[in-house]
Parts: sequence; structure tokens; C-alpha cells
Amino acid sequence: MGKLPPYATLGEKIWHYAFFVICGLIFFFLIFPIVVIIPLSFNALPYFTFTPEMLRFDPAGYSLTHYKDFFTSADWQNAMWNSIRIAPVATLLSVSLGTLAAIGLSQSHVPFRGPIMAILISPMIVPLIISASGMYFFYSRLGLQGTYWGVVLAHAVLGIPFVIITVTATLVGFDRSLTRAAANMGAGPVR
Repeated sequence: MGKLPPYATLGEKIWHYAFFVICGLIFFFLIFPIVVIIPLSFNALPYFTFTPEMLRFDPAGYSLTHYKDFFTSADWQNAMWNSIRIAPVATLLSVSLGTLAAIGLSQSHVPFRGPIMAILISPMIVPLIISASGMYFFYSRLGLQGTYWGVVLAHAVLGIPFVIITVTATLVGFDRSLTRAAANMGAGPVR
């Protein structure tokens, strides 16, 4: 915890400690669902819930069957390899395209900057079922429905808004005089 200066007012002291409590609650809210899943993964029964044996810490209620299924089942292995094949390419696409879009949208002279930004972050706002349905019908016409590249593009489209928001927030604090000074020294737009 950061130290408070000796001249802090009562309100500042209250806010200082309240801020840490609020951050702790938010952290707990975000982490708790993940922490709950860990003991559930050792459940001896085929369904994913806490059993009376687990709550009593009875060893009979715990098992490694879900992990054994993961490493021996062809379905789980196919799902894992699909994720390993799709995620890096989708991430690379969304980071590349999202960063380029954010750099372009951070320029003050871009016309229709607001509507373009709204369209680019709409996959984050629109319910996922609507985006998925739209992509399904659009990709069907292009012959991408059910293909590797169709899934990669769908994931990239869903990741682009997060990249745009993050990079745009970073570029807001960027000093434009640095690029002008670099241009005066002979640097091109890429270098």
C-alpha cells in the first residue's frame, strides 16, 4: 500500500483506504470464478459440481478422471489443437489490424472518425449471437463457413475492438511533436 503524506485530510485518508478495498473487491470478483473451477476439476463424478464428499474433504470425492479424459480423449485433443492452431493467427491478425486502425483513428484530420470508431468497436457491443449469425451467413456466401480461415477471421474480428481501445488510449498521451521532430531530422512515416 502506498504511503499517505502526513498532511492528508480525513477525506483523502478515507478515499485512500476505500480505494484499496474497492480494488480488492474487484480483484476478488474477477478471480473467484477461476479459483472455484480448480477444485471442481478434481471431482470424481462426471458432472461439474461440488459433491458432499468434496465438501467434507473426503478423498473418495476427488479424482483425476477429468484430466485423464482430457489427455486420452480424441475430442479434447482435437479441441486443444484447434485452439493452438487458431489462436496465434487470430491474435496476430487482430493486433495488426487493430493497431493500424487505432493509429489511423488517432489522427485528428481523419474524416468521420466517430462513425468509423463506432463501426470498428461494434463487435464488442453487439450480442455475440447476432455477430455469429451475421458472420455465418456472410461467410457462407464467400465459402468460408466452417473453414479454418473462417474461424480465424471470426476470432480476429471479435478481438479487434479490444486492440483498438487499448492502443487508442495509449496514443492519446503520445506527444505528436516527437513525430514532427523526427520528420525534421529526415525520418519517413514508417521509420
